Amino acid sequence: MAAALAALLALTLAGCGEDRPSPGPGRTAPPQASAPAATGQVPFRVLVFTRTAGFRHRSIQDGVAALRRLGGQHGFEVDDTADATRIGGQGLAGYQAVVFLSTTGDILDAGQQAALERYVRAGGGWVGVHAAADAEYAWPWYGGLVGAWFRRHPAVQRAAVLPDPGAGALAGALPPRWERTDEWYDFKANPRGRARVLATLDESTYSGGAMGGDHPIAWCHEYDGGRAWYTAMGHTAESFQEPLFQDHLLAGVRYAAGVGGARCGPVPSG
Repeated sequence: MAAALAALLALTLAGCGEDRPSPGPGRTAPPQASAPAATGQVPFRVLVFTRTAGFRHRSIQDGVAALRRLGGQHGFEVDDTADATRIGGQGLAGYQAVVFLSTTGDILDAGQQAALERYVRAGGGWVGVHAAADAEYAWPWYGGLVGAWFRRHPAVQRAAVLPDPGAGALAGALPPRWERTDEWYDFKANPRGRARVLATLDESTYSGGAMGGDHPIAWCHEYDGGRAWYTAMGHTAESFQEPLFQDHLLAGVRYAAGVGGARCGPVPSG
């Protein structure tokens, strides 16, 4: 009994914050009725994938709830699942975009990886939120899809985000200087040149950043026949209550789903 309690305590303390076990493979939220599309909005479907094989963010449930609210407000349907079999086979058929919401570790087997590649190559859209960059390090194609892999982060703190003035609908309706609290990722490589950078981080406004004067924090690109959009923000539960962050996330979902006509420049596939 003592050994079991010690192992449980070690799991609880692992990672950079509080951890929760990933829902079991069968824990898939029941389909929700589609919200009626508002005038001028095109209805579409999004699958939110929440499986984790490493650290699990408590904010995942808040992210799912926020995406459901956005779907209800903007006329798209949202399903969510931690079941990787929903990525394999034809599981993504009928979805215009798939959101990897703080997924961590090795979350897909070889068949599921191949299915995601087919989906993107057929014109599908992918959105990565926060720890989606902390997954599948042994899969080069996925690294290309994300644009850059996570390296490290300092403590959660307030900092200034600088949206690119030309990002427009790709980044959301954001102010020129966006001050907010989050966990700020450094990356193993700078994605600029492989992706269109939508926002950078001003490292002079917080402690512990290590990427220097050009620190991308959100970007998008046309990748291997499909569309990919990533934001490193979204560590905290409070992020998903912020109207500006919700608008930022909505911009990513709409771009990935091919709605609204906004485009990022193409880059080579991995």
